[in-house]
Amino acid sequence: MKDKKRDIDLVVISDVHLGTFGCQANELHQYLQGIRPGTLILNGDIIDFWQFSKRYWPRLHMKVVKDIISMAAKGTQVYYITGNHDETMRKFTGLRIGSIEIVNKLELVLNGKRTWFFHGDVFDVIMQHSRWLEKLGALGYDSLIILNVFINYMSRMLGRGKVSLSRKIKENVKSAVKFISRFEQTAALLAIHKGFDAIVCGHIHQPEMKEIVLAKTGHVAYLNSGDWVENLSALEFHNGEWSIYRYNDHRQHHPDFSEEEDLNGKIIDLENKDIFKMVMKEFQL
Repeated sequence: MKDKKRDIDLVVISDVHLGTFGCQANELHQYLQGIRPGTLILNGDIIDFWQFSKRYWPRLHMKVVKDIISMAAKGTQVYYITGNHDETMRKFTGLRIGSIEIVNKLELVLNGKRTWFFHGDVFDVIMQHSRWLEKLGALGYDSLIILNVFINYMSRMLGRGKVSLSRKIKENVKSAVKFISRFEQTAALLAIHKGFDAIVCGHIHQPEMKEIVLAKTGHVAYLNSGDWVENLSALEFHNGEWSIYRYNDHRQHHPDFSEEEDLNGKIIDLENKDIFKMVMKEFQL
């Protein structure tokens, strides 16, 4: 059987939010099944411990975890960079299990350029000073995603395409646009100050790839991997070039997995602490 996997030097995925209704685990599973990266960087908020419910862990969410472990077992170097929604993983910073390493930030030299990877929640002033407000906002966001699932179901019944309520809200609310701009500018300023040529973040669910020039300061390449809730996006680095991968632009190239499996398949009943145990079990440790 012909191997249809794409060889990629490096892939960056962030903001998957496994354990929530909004997670697009089916689509991510298909994407991971179709690639063979030399390095995989999980740039934060992979498992959403904030919104996690012990009664909601579908098979496809566990399949995503198994996809990642399988890649590591076959030689892919995997870095798990901690984010705010999976901050409980920070207690394991420095842990290395086979080809998987848990870190808070990462520096790599790619094509001769110093590249800095971290989630980006350090820039979120609201999160730093009002954690309860951030969690309340996350709960409201998750509720909006559930509403969006229902709306998209009705839209498909009417023969129309999917819509993203949260994306449309962000695109039309000036404060959200300003927040994204401030986030990008702050990331660029810090990266330039520390002498990096490029910075790669997640956190704000906004896929981006651009050069940021700051007057009298310098310039830096800014990249954001987006998310697997709304944009279904990732960053790919291959043959010295970066690109943004968008699942919806490549749907026809993926294996045909039924979405019903995620909706009607087995739901595993477990506690928050059991997720880490399940991952360890998959490693046979």
